Amino acid sequence: MTPHALARRTRPIVFVDVVHEGSTLTELFNLLDAWIRESREPWDVVRRKVRFIGVTRRQPTSPKTWRWQQHAEWTCRLPAGAVVNVSLHRFVWSYFGDHQTKLTRSYRPDRWLNPDDGPERDERARQALAEAVAVVAYGRSARGRRRLAHAINGEPALAQPWLRSLVRQLNVGT
Repeated sequence: MTPHALARRTRPIVFVDVVHEGSTLTELFNLLDAWIRESREPWDVVRRKVRFIGVTRRQPTSPKTWRWQQHAEWTCRLPAGAVVNVSLHRFVWSYFGDHQTKLTRSYRPDRWLNPDDGPERDERARQALAEAVAVVAYGRSARGRRRLAHAINGEPALAQPWLRSLVRQLNVGT
């Protein structure tokens, strides 16, 4: 992915992160923004080709609820709907964000330019890989796709056209 390639993509690229406060996505946006300016690609074109999804801990819906993207100034530079959240029950979010064995090194911004040293090769990594393979297999199965489409029904985000399209694709693929 380069700014040149981004400007010429037909479909947007989506960056997804398990978000605590949004600092990693902010760092990524700032890096991408500087790279686009340096390469002199047209921002008005590129801005329509990037999306950011924050996987967040489910909170009560209230005007007083703190939302990371409302405090990140850069989000207003993108089209409406280009930055969204997918919220998970706090235990599920904590599993993915805090406890799940990682198959790759932590990808914090201060490590982006470090050489990749590869995954661990211990029993915990083997079990995590087996879990990942099982989750992907389930997600590709007709039953998994149906259950995912069913779980999305009733979500407030279903008002978004992209999510309705995803649900249709999940149901067609079963």
